[in-house]
Amino acid sequence: MQKDIRIEICCGSYEDVLAAKQAGAHRAELNSALFLGGLTPSMGNFLKAMQVPDIEILPMVRPRSAGFCYSAAEYETMLEDAKLFLGHGAHGIVFGFLNADCTVDTERTAEFVKLTGMKTAVFHRAFDLTPDPYEALESLIRCGVTRVLTSGQAPSVPEGIALIRDLVERARGRIEILPGAGVRASNIAHIIQYTKATQIHFSASVKQAEPSGQNNRGLHFGGALYPPEDVIDVTSAVKIRSVIDAI
Repeated sequence: MQKDIRIEICCGSYEDVLAAKQAGAHRAELNSALFLGGLTPSMGNFLKAMQVPDIEILPMVRPRSAGFCYSAAEYETMLEDAKLFLGHGAHGIVFGFLNADCTVDTERTAEFVKLTGMKTAVFHRAFDLTPDPYEALESLIRCGVTRVLTSGQAPSVPEGIALIRDLVERARGRIEILPGAGVRASNIAHIIQYTKATQIHFSASVKQAEPSGQNNRGLHFGGALYPPEDVIDVTSAVKIRSVIDAI
């Protein structure tokens, strides 16, 4: 692995963080409910993840799925979650706030940046919904955001690679650009070479049987999408290593 490339793994549990650390990742974005795009993790998962040495833990602060324009009550909850994470040693927090027109909510973003102090403030892929990515980038820079996670406003990094390259060039060290979504062993070297990014974000999950869900297969505990109850997604250290080795 190139020493100057920082590896961040999208994790859904303390156990995932252990796998990320084993594989040599530098950072873990800690979530719950990855099926929904990643929501705020439990405090138990966070506190256990913080015990893993030599890996940065960046918890997601996202109270629900379906967009990033939050009510006053939701925002109050997010503030409390962020304060708890930072107060218990988080290396930073991951968040994203949009207005109803999908522009960056600079007031709430700036407040969260202030809350992080000298720690890392990451604006997540809410960025990919903004109508003008260049203006959104400047807004985040003015707010003092450390890093923005983006797929280049496309479903995956390979599809949004041209915009990501532009963003890296425009950032000019004023903000970090973190490509993420659809990164694989087969494309990671090209992504880094083309975009000139110095860090990369990806998940590396595999299916693992969940024995208690195999008895009554007609029963579901989720919504209408009905995710399978007899398998779970877990992060694979082997899969992470295969992607890292492909750089």
